[in-house]
Amino acid sequence: MNIKAMQVGPIGTNCYLLEDARQAAVIDPGGDASRLLAALEGAEVRYILLTHGHYDHTGAAAALAAAFPQAAVYIHEKDYRDVDPGLFPLRTELSSVNFYGEGDRLTLGGLELQVLHTPGHSEGSVTLRCGDVLFCGDTLFAGSCGRTDLPGGDTAKILASLRRLGELEGDLRVLPGHMECSTLGRERQVNPYLRQAMRGGF
Repeated sequence: MNIKAMQVGPIGTNCYLLEDARQAAVIDPGGDASRLLAALEGAEVRYILLTHGHYDHTGAAAALAAAFPQAAVYIHEKDYRDVDPGLFPLRTELSSVNFYGEGDRLTLGGLELQVLHTPGHSEGSVTLRCGDVLFCGDTLFAGSCGRTDLPGGDTAKILASLRRLGELEGDLRVLPGHMECSTLGRERQVNPYLRQAMRGGF
């Protein structure tokens, strides 16, 4: 498994290029399509995976889908159908999408990605688990968590999602949608939102 992180788009969203056995997935292509296309040159891109539908995580999805027509675009249905198209522009940009949700699994080379529905930042936010790695989108950050004041945000739900992540076994790697990476062990110790959630603060 090889993971490359790139900061893309106007607010530096973390986009992750996940590769295994010559197959690739792009997680949260938030912008800078030309840079992403250059980084993916020669790769067999199977998936374009979105942790949620906000524009800063999806800005280059349409361009990548056009460049890699064999790649399946996945998003949670709630972030595709139910909310403000100003924040969630994919309905007008993509002609074909696939929906994933809680418990779904995707294979990439010899890897398996498991979908955890972790709402709160948005109704359709998901965390993608691949082995000991959590691609958390805007649910869990290093020392913080995603905002809940946008349409579809819900403080009680994000605390429940944080508690769920915090209770996962092991010191998993946390790869968030913004800022630096971390581990669950560190976040259990220092993240005030995760600590509140694990104390039942919701």
